Amino acid sequence: MGAKGSIATRKLHRSATIGLTATKVGLRHLGHVGKKKFMAGHSTPKQDEAARSQHEEDIGKTLFKALNQLKGTALKASQILSMEADILPEGIRRELSKACYKATPLNRALVDKVFRDQFAKSPGAIFETFDPKAFAAASLGQVHRAKLASGQDVAVKVQYPGIAASIKSDMKMLGGLLTVFSASTDLMPDKNIIDTILDEITIQLHREVDYFQEAESLKWFKDKIKHEKIVVSKIYDDYSSERVLTTELLTGLHLDEWLATNPSQKEKNAYGQLLLDFFFDSFFELGFVHADPHPGNFLFMEKGQLGLLDFGCVRKMDSGFTKIISVYYKFLIHHHTVEPDYERLRSFYEDLELSKDEMTDDEFRSILQPQLDVIQKWMIEPYLDEEFDFTGWEWPEIKVTDARKITPFMKEINRNLLYFDRTYRGMILLLSRMGATVKTGNKWIGKS
Repeated sequence: MGAKGSIATRKLHRSATIGLTATKVGLRHLGHVGKKKFMAGHSTPKQDEAARSQHEEDIGKTLFKALNQLKGTALKASQILSMEADILPEGIRRELSKACYKATPLNRALVDKVFRDQFAKSPGAIFETFDPKAFAAASLGQVHRAKLASGQDVAVKVQYPGIAASIKSDMKMLGGLLTVFSASTDLMPDKNIIDTILDEITIQLHREVDYFQEAESLKWFKDKIKHEKIVVSKIYDDYSSERVLTTELLTGLHLDEWLATNPSQKEKNAYGQLLLDFFFDSFFELGFVHADPHPGNFLFMEKGQLGLLDFGCVRKMDSGFTKIISVYYKFLIHHHTVEPDYERLRSFYEDLELSKDEMTDDEFRSILQPQLDVIQKWMIEPYLDEEFDFTGWEWPEIKVTDARKITPFMKEINRNLLYFDRTYRGMILLLSRMGATVKTGNKWIGKS
């Protein structure tokens, strides 16, 4: 198969992959529903839960297999969707999260083609040395080791050919697939929620394939982040282009590799504090979020330093949003621990553009709030004291069937909130996996 076929850019092939996947999912769900009806009254709650979990896993595997065949933007969308804890059930998200680690590398000929398209030269003519074998794979490209004439070791990110051109068609097909899921299963939210999520993913993907923009974001963060323990690499403009990004090579371990070295609790806590402080400083002080916080974008370096990677998804928050979030968290703590105030709570939901104006007070109190109560308590728990142990602490599981009860009363998802939640939950997942205990007392979120 030729180069184009090797990364599945042919529209007919991609459409067929999506269509076949939709059919498989529909049949799987029909089989699950039929079996569930047959077993009604003859199975225990534990058996029902096990069957549901297995069904979610099966659906997730089917979806991931299709996205992995398409590579590129479809695979990146898989990675992002895996972080939407309030959109997809755990079994599906767990399978989609494999996109963080599984991507087929480009061969040498394709790498050379990218360089000739961008620089009219081969990588061997540009760098003193260039390793044609990628040492790190990403959903939109891969990273190679190289050396400049000065002797500086660099990391060279090379974008998959055809990725930018495939975004629109890929996301349209993915939207169609998820809409079929939503209509044929009870494992997906309503179409309007799916559309909002996919619209934002599409915008994000267009940003991520523009390496000029990523270079500017990297420079901005390097200039603004002043913490001596947080490391942002230097960019080399003369060796970068719209599809190739060359930066200083940072050395360190990714999360799983670092945990395998059995770090002390003191080390876990120190790195955990760095992560949380970085998030708070970026969001509340700078008004930006590094909105792709999966484990592959952080390096645990020597001397307790934390390296930040991949600035393709950086989001500037709208003016006033950070202040609303700060006041909202402080209010929630008072609402749940001192004195409830449902009238003010509803006004916050309106300020955050979450609830529909025509919703009655009774609908808010009896339908919307009971479903959101568990999430609100989860949100404020780390800030009830000055320190919190994040070990094993995860987003509370909300059944999609329960979430669907409230969607008629919800507006389209607030786009600032979408990025804030995704980034924050990504950070929390890292802290949970690290088993870190950190100081959570701060001037933005917590008891007044």
